[in-house]
Amino acid sequence: MCYVSSSETSGRQVAIRRQLAAEQGPRMTSCLFLGVAPRPPPAALHLLLRRRMASNRAFQLRLNPLTGDSEWLVVDEEEEAPAPSQHKQLLAATSYLDMLNDTARNRAYRHAIDATVTDPTSCVLDIGAGTGLLSMMAARALAAAGGEGRGSVSACEAYLPMGKLTRRVLRANGMENRIKVFHKRSDELRVGVELDSRADILVSEILDSELLGEGLIPTLQHAHDMLLVKNPKTVPYRATTYGVLVESMLLWKMHDLHSNEANTEDGVWLTPGTENILSVKLQQHAMQCDALEDEILLLSEPFKVFEFDFWKRPDSHRETKIEIKATADGHAHAIISWWVLQLDSAGSVFYSTAPGWVRQSSGVDLPQCVNGMKDWCDHWKQCVWFIQGTGAPAMKDQTLALRASHDQTSISYHLNINDEVSSRSPKSDHLTLLPERIALYGDKAWRSALIGAVRNAMSGRSSPTCIVADDSVLLALIVSSLLPSSKVITMFPGLRDKGFNYLRAVADANNFSMDRIKVIGKKASSLTMNDLKDEKINLVVGEPFYHGSEGMLPWQNLRFWNERTLLGPLLSEDAFIMPCRGILRLCAMSLPDLWRSRCSLKDVEGFDHSVVNDTFGACGDLPGEQQGPCLPYYVWQCGYNKKLSEVYSLMDFNFSEPIHSCFGKTKIKFSHDGICHGFAVWIDWVLDEKKSIVISTGPESRYWKQGVQLLSRPVQVNPDSWMHCSFSAATLVTGRAELPWQRFRPDALIHASC
Repeated sequence: MCYVSSSETSGRQVAIRRQLAAEQGPRMTSCLFLGVAPRPPPAALHLLLRRRMASNRAFQLRLNPLTGDSEWLVVDEEEEAPAPSQHKQLLAATSYLDMLNDTARNRAYRHAIDATVTDPTSCVLDIGAGTGLLSMMAARALAAAGGEGRGSVSACEAYLPMGKLTRRVLRANGMENRIKVFHKRSDELRVGVELDSRADILVSEILDSELLGEGLIPTLQHAHDMLLVKNPKTVPYRATTYGVLVESMLLWKMHDLHSNEANTEDGVWLTPGTENILSVKLQQHAMQCDALEDEILLLSEPFKVFEFDFWKRPDSHRETKIEIKATADGHAHAIISWWVLQLDSAGSVFYSTAPGWVRQSSGVDLPQCVNGMKDWCDHWKQCVWFIQGTGAPAMKDQTLALRASHDQTSISYHLNINDEVSSRSPKSDHLTLLPERIALYGDKAWRSALIGAVRNAMSGRSSPTCIVADDSVLLALIVSSLLPSSKVITMFPGLRDKGFNYLRAVADANNFSMDRIKVIGKKASSLTMNDLKDEKINLVVGEPFYHGSEGMLPWQNLRFWNERTLLGPLLSEDAFIMPCRGILRLCAMSLPDLWRSRCSLKDVEGFDHSVVNDTFGACGDLPGEQQGPCLPYYVWQCGYNKKLSEVYSLMDFNFSEPIHSCFGKTKIKFSHDGICHGFAVWIDWVLDEKKSIVISTGPESRYWKQGVQLLSRPVQVNPDSWMHCSFSAATLVTGRAELPWQRFRPDALIHASC
């Protein structure tokens, strides 16, 4: 049986599960890395698909981003040794480490569990155990109540590599004989088989940024039906979702492509007419909204949306109507939402994911975290629901009508009449992309750069044959529109037929005929001259962009280089490659919030977690030269961040040549005082041979993720200090399961005199 990772696995996998369901195909990262495996956005891209063939073995599917090929990784339940390197890479790409560094979360759970587990005969069930922290808290509270040997604690963790790590943590804390661990989903547990009796206390943390996306509702429904006594005690006790209306130009750009591309006036139409054929997916999108504080206008006070009581069986579907009084004039571009946990039944322990600017400026009395403090964290963000079109106009003191509804995994909104179109089923030619790419496709400067580079490349070519080597529908339109006599072959490795249907729908508006466009359902390695009707390729283009890979590290788009190499025998002698080059760049950064969330663990609420540091890719206070992974982040969303150096070039990839091994090194001179926590690393794409058109994906842009390599230990720097950095890529062999990048290693800091 094949299935997506279990609903109670706390690996923050919701966004990927939804993407998988939407695209009907897996999208996973591999070990193409500076350090080790990348971290996806909110969720672990690696953990998409798992096949359990027997009770003691599981298989995980992993995709090689260089080739698009996939392979199965074998996970044996019997292995009790430290995790193999590939499993460490998978776990380092999850949010476990950040979650365990969230002191406010851990303390809130400890207080609530201590207040709840007071009966010495209690039977406690922990669903989605992770490292076993909540189970150990429950076992400790049970012992304090005199229940050791009388009560019981059972834990289930469906993700096998995590479950094996759970056992290591329990042994390190002398808890292996006090907690029963099952490598199963909670809906696979049976009373009288795994469990001696129904549990009277449930502890769990199966929440994502939206609250429901990790399967909270179906998990609670099954637990109440099959695993819990009537009226059980639960931690958490209740969750409440809140929202606020905001005006934000950035959020508007992230969903209203039609209006923004109309302002570009370049003649290329991704959304012709009034039909919203290319849009952001209609769902809540996780985002660090604290970073928006200086550029949003609050149009309402926070309003309550839904309450979910963990202690009783939840409904699968509900709807509510909310009247919202506007507090300012403006356009409501989005609803920013968050949730508040009440962890104990007495209502004394809370945890909130509200952005800081809501807590500071709201006139509404909102529950606060334990001790009123919460550090920046990445495992729970806020969510953004985009209001369709140009937004809903609002005037101060006006009452706006909001309808909210939820199903088993998501919450949706309809504001006045603006979002009524959202209830319609999407057509087969409708494409959905992430908000950052929608904003990019509406960016005038970026589109102008692509159009200018393609126009220059096609100059003097009467009827060229062009291959769009990635998933760029924009480049397919640009090439087809600029030269009506061109023949365009689109690879669309991720979009496939959806990409073709979309192009057919917008062809007339862009003045080209679909008989000149062909979508090849083959990999580049399988293309032959017969597919090209014996005509050589004159132009190979890409953004590069591979649908479903947005959570990857920036250089994993070097798949374009590999595709170009495979197409080599089919290229004409004067074939033009766009982009022509990729330049790996970096700058030193102060990232105290991100570093704190990734730092090594010791004592977590009284339990030793040092055994997980290596597996989770922690940084700080580690033995020897051990270094954490390079992971993808939107640097602008990483809490406090400051550049400490100029931008340096580390490596140059020349796409006119076949893919090959590379090496780069540079000396970084710091330009500002501060504490250096690591480096932001990205690729700038050079579109033309004159190097006059360059697209940067660095921290200045909000539409791309950068790779972030954190140092083993933060270093105090000043303008008189400098550092050597080197980076190398081992031999690149097409078709290998991995592209084995060596570690990115900054040498020891050297102080130099002026």
